[in-house]
Amino acid sequence: MSQHVLSLLVEDKPGILTRVAALFARRGFNIESLAVGTTEVEGVSRMTVVVNLDGQPLEQVTKQLNKLVNVLKIVELEDDSSVARDHMLVKVRTDASTRSQVLEAVTLFRARVIDVVSDSVVIEVTGDSAKCKAFIKVLEPFGIKELVQSGAIAISRGSKSMSEKVLK
Repeated sequence: MSQHVLSLLVEDKPGILTRVAALFARRGFNIESLAVGTTEVEGVSRMTVVVNLDGQPLEQVTKQLNKLVNVLKIVELEDDSSVARDHMLVKVRTDASTRSQVLEAVTLFRARVIDVVSDSVVIEVTGDSAKCKAFIKVLEPFGIKELVQSGAIAISRGSKSMSEKVLK
């Protein structure tokens, strides 16, 4: 299965998220993660879409995305020329005997403790998807009570900006 990270610049208009997601659904592509947020340019949002394709051409989807009126630009971000991060909050079951072990894992993974109560700890971790998965594996023996994970956000390396040519 091949995973692709697409970065889309879109006009910040109602319904654009629905149209983009519907296009993937119509083509039978599974969206692994989807993150949307504002950019440095007012009225423009960035969508980071991680999609898994089983032998299906990505070019077909990108051509159809480009046809959507509110889509300004699409770039596929390759692993070697981009930086991607996930963000996760994990609530882990703890007691007096296990709390120090959980805190040791937090330190090892350079995570942060956000909240501590008598029977659990909420931890924030940021990193690539492999780091987040490894962190979950370490915490599973203690008992994960809740888990919330963002979709990947990604940006290209170097001085070039995706919005330079499109928005000027």
